[in-house]
Amino acid sequence: MSDSTASSDSTASAGPSVPVPATPEQPTSVTVPEAQRSRFPLDTVYQAARMYYLEDATQNEIATRLGVSRPTVSRLVSEARRAGLVRIEVVDPFQDETVALAERLQVVLGLQAVHLAAVTHAATLGVDLAEPVAAAVVAMGLAPGDAVLMSSGSTVHAIAHGAMPPMPGVQLVPTVGGQADPNQWFQTNEITRAAAERSGAIPTFLFAQALPSEALRASLDEDPAFQHVVGLWTRAKGAILGIGAPVVTRDAMARGLPVDDDVFDRATGDVCLNFTGPDGEPIEFPGSDRMVRTSREVLAAVPHAVGVAVGAVKVPSIISAVRGRLVNELVTDAATARALLDALA
Repeated sequence: MSDSTASSDSTASAGPSVPVPATPEQPTSVTVPEAQRSRFPLDTVYQAARMYYLEDATQNEIATRLGVSRPTVSRLVSEARRAGLVRIEVVDPFQDETVALAERLQVVLGLQAVHLAAVTHAATLGVDLAEPVAAAVVAMGLAPGDAVLMSSGSTVHAIAHGAMPPMPGVQLVPTVGGQADPNQWFQTNEITRAAAERSGAIPTFLFAQALPSEALRASLDEDPAFQHVVGLWTRAKGAILGIGAPVVTRDAMARGLPVDDDVFDRATGDVCLNFTGPDGEPIEFPGSDRMVRTSREVLAAVPHAVGVAVGAVKVPSIISAVRGRLVNELVTDAATARALLDALA
């Protein structure tokens, strides 16, 4: 599935394409080892693919012209795809529409960039968001040794276990405590590990609860490992940040939070456990001063703080996160983008 991107530097465009057999002479189409492994002469494979895909010849017609059997033609066409002689692209029919939508949403929200997936589904969220997340990561201009922050939450969990873009040598850093949290969405070390495994990045771990006791929180300030993580927070070049839904709509919260406190009724959402109201104002609660989380000030200083959220329930949360300067870029889907524009009209 293609994604649409609007940024302050460029816009995306795409046109329809058809399978195109590449000529055997092109070095980028098929490598020498692949050709050597082919069961058929490469020129015959190419001729079969060209007739099948470009001339719309039937397999019977190709068999007659090449002097082979029909089953052999089927194998030749399959071999062409296996060897890289045929490139197939599935074109998003909504590409032009979503490009314009991304551009409009970027302007209305005042963001650096908006990256849209045409459609998402809960069961395939990580895969559906893979292309727009990859576009956001590419725009970060990462190099080995750079730091990228990873938050907790179900959407970031899905991305981490989906198709992560390559980030070789980049350090992935959790933004909140969550060690031993019973809910997998809030196990930040596991989210970071999974994302690093799929992207070639280097994971950094944060061994702390989201809301530790006063004594334990004080000890973290003297812990070199914790201070190393804090140092990575402050020099991060990018971040992939889930945007939490309004608290009253949630089924689960990070372990230790005083969820029965009435103050959470006003919380429109959160980014890295920084809870906010409708206008992005901070919402504090008993114990919030000892939360293990990347602060609002640090998030506001990240050059590419990419918020990731989909669904109508997240609309007020996204608006709150943007107004609170917790994110400066957005990955979402077209339906959520339209709902955001309607809400801001």
